[in-house]
Amino acid sequence: MVVVPIRRIAITGETVLHQPALTVAEITLEIKELVSDMFDTMTAAPGVGLAATQVGVGLRIFVYDYEQDEIHYRGVAINPTLEVGEILDLQADEDTDSEGCLSIPGERYPLKRSDTATLHATDLAGSPYTIAATGWLARIFQHEYDHLDGVLYADRLIKPYQRELKKVYKYEGWGVPGQSWMPGEDDLEA
Repeated sequence: MVVVPIRRIAITGETVLHQPALTVAEITLEIKELVSDMFDTMTAAPGVGLAATQVGVGLRIFVYDYEQDEIHYRGVAINPTLEVGEILDLQADEDTDSEGCLSIPGERYPLKRSDTATLHATDLAGSPYTIAATGWLARIFQHEYDHLDGVLYADRLIKPYQRELKKVYKYEGWGVPGQSWMPGEDDLEA
């Protein structure tokens, strides 16, 4: 039997989620193992992106796995930078702009993001790459990049949704350090 190394996912309030992550100085065996674990954790959750901060590691790394227009995008972004296009309309649509987060499990709220983003990052081999993304892939990159800066999508919500989410935090007991969930064991998902 093969044991898949799945890590616990930090819930909002955990300190590492709310502070900027550190630059990866070198791609070591430990970094490669972390990335492998992050892919397994993201798949088990299930999710389409996962930042290292969400598994309690304060490094500038995220993974993604998403299919768009018959192209499968799966990769790791180490020390990424992100160029974000203009947000054309400030009003988020509840049907097309609703977003979730594995660190705020089970909740989804509309958030307007740019429809375009260009990701510049390094892969596990240390090679730089660039992806010009549109649509949901651009949203995924913006969401995960925010995590590396200590920003959760909930921090960007407009007031009616912020108030609603604060009630959820209070009910769930979230917003304080020390809370996490385990994909495949706990009955939670984004």
